[in-house]
Amino acid sequence: MNQLEQLKQFTTVVADTGDFQSIKAYAPQDATTNPSLILKAVQKPEYRPLLEKAIADNAGASTEEVIDRLLIAFGVEILKFVPGRVSTEIDAALSFDTEATVAKGRELIALYEAAGVPRERVLIKIASTWEGIRAAEILEQDGIRCNLTLLFSLCQAIACAEAGVQLISPFVGRIYDWYKKSTGTEYTGADDPGVQSVKRIYQYYRTFGYKTEVMGASFRNTSQILELAGCDLLTISPDLLQKLADADGAVERKLVADAAADIQKIAMDEKTFRFMLNEDAMATEKLAEGIRAFCADSAKLRKMIDEMR
Repeated sequence: MNQLEQLKQFTTVVADTGDFQSIKAYAPQDATTNPSLILKAVQKPEYRPLLEKAIADNAGASTEEVIDRLLIAFGVEILKFVPGRVSTEIDAALSFDTEATVAKGRELIALYEAAGVPRERVLIKIASTWEGIRAAEILEQDGIRCNLTLLFSLCQAIACAEAGVQLISPFVGRIYDWYKKSTGTEYTGADDPGVQSVKRIYQYYRTFGYKTEVMGASFRNTSQILELAGCDLLTISPDLLQKLADADGAVERKLVADAAADIQKIAMDEKTFRFMLNEDAMATEKLAEGIRAFCADSAKLRKMIDEMR
């Protein structure tokens, strides 16, 4: 078996793309999207008709409503190629507005259900701010499953688990980027700070019996992926899926679901969350940077739609 086939024995493989053909090629269980991936996809000729149709079918709607329908159109198409779930992201501009995030999550699920997609096949992606986590807690109580993204620290992971969210997406590659830039060190294998972060979160969850799924995300190389073999899920870009499919070295399970006696439980409330996040310069900077980047790509998508109307 190649490395991708071996990895699937230990971990649920998810495609991190809005490209249907890539999803079809690698046969993942689930797929994830975000504003950047959707923006990238609609600039390709083969996906332009989805954008044109969303605009034409919603001529009297606001640009935001057109974007919502475009997101759903992509999600519906993606679900034709995966047996599991698709993650659809809420506008990052709502990252600090709990009520607006809840309202948008309900709107997106209603659109999916109107398109014949049951809510069990959708994960609503929300940034792992304190406000976003509170919104996810409310949505989960409504039976709307959530994927908490832009997650860079243990305090974010603990708050998500205690809120009962379905899944978290710790960003391995962006953690690696920050430490590489700040230290000038090329990290590899188990020494990679992004890998270590996910391992720490995974071990904490297993030690204290949290049911929230851990899905490593934002990879820079296959070494990071292979070091997390055994994680609940890993969402992987098409280029790295191809590299795994082309490689035939042995893949070993690196994460196991054992409790660790030396891990102390942290009582998490808003004050503790904000202080711990503030103390972590990498997490603070990367969370803010990620929100800004997603907002920028959403703005580009809005501009593209406005120019086509």
